[in-house]
Amino acid sequence: MHDYLLSLILGIIEGLTEFLPVSSTAHLRIAESLFHISLTDGYWKMYTIVIQLGAILCLPVYFRARIAKFLSTFPQGENGDRTALTHPLGLTAIAFVVTAVPAFLLTKVIGKHLESLSIMGYSLLIGGVVMWVVDAVNARSEVSGPGTPNSRIHTWKMEAMSLTQAVWIGACQILSAVFPGTSRSMSTIAAGQLAGMSRASALEFSFFLSIPTMVAATGYDLLKSLRGGKQVNPIGVSQISPHGWAVLAIGFVVSYIVAYAAVAWFMAWVRKRGFTPFAIYRIVVGTLVLLFAAKIVS
Repeated sequence: MHDYLLSLILGIIEGLTEFLPVSSTAHLRIAESLFHISLTDGYWKMYTIVIQLGAILCLPVYFRARIAKFLSTFPQGENGDRTALTHPLGLTAIAFVVTAVPAFLLTKVIGKHLESLSIMGYSLLIGGVVMWVVDAVNARSEVSGPGTPNSRIHTWKMEAMSLTQAVWIGACQILSAVFPGTSRSMSTIAAGQLAGMSRASALEFSFFLSIPTMVAATGYDLLKSLRGGKQVNPIGVSQISPHGWAVLAIGFVVSYIVAYAAVAWFMAWVRKRGFTPFAIYRIVVGTLVLLFAAKIVS
């Protein structure tokens, strides 16, 4: 397959799956296995990071109005009842720190699991079951709406989040760092719903939290890829040919465009229909990945 076409396909996969609760890491790993891309190749390691950065870039663009509003109301909030710690920007920063420190310390564990199809298969499968159950339990409250007595949901907007909810979501996001296939989006959304947040508020906070989390993670990985070390095959910028730059550019741009469209569609879908179809998809794909992994081993 021509590298340009391959880059187009991988960019689409990354853009579609990065912010949906289906695990972009697992999908890229599966695609790389099917297309026989060597994970020890420094260039393709860096390529994966670059297209992830393309997907990340769509978030500050898509949420630019919300970000501007949060910046203008920091730290007291729109209603004047917030502090630097309880303002949405402060809660995002706190959840990021709760995730980042343990994830960094567990880097060696993450490295061992990153290329395991079996780990990804189980993570997809178990995560799908968890997402399905959590969304089903909250479904009636979602339909009833705000103000319903005995509702399981008490946080309908991201602005109304508590410090406890942010810490809890940040802690749950560690699972997605340690076990690829869990999905950062799935872990934060399900954690938010368990903490009494609506689908829309949990999803929006998941998007905001992904900005610093993904920038830090991909930036760190890119630095390792370029500088090298004992565990990686480094590649310097000067080593990339014009053809290589073109392949990177295609993947980056396609990933950005597709991710932007996916975020817009996902926000509209979730408000009306919930996460059940994604949970079923995870269960099916997870089962197929486990069967594929078992076939490879045998």
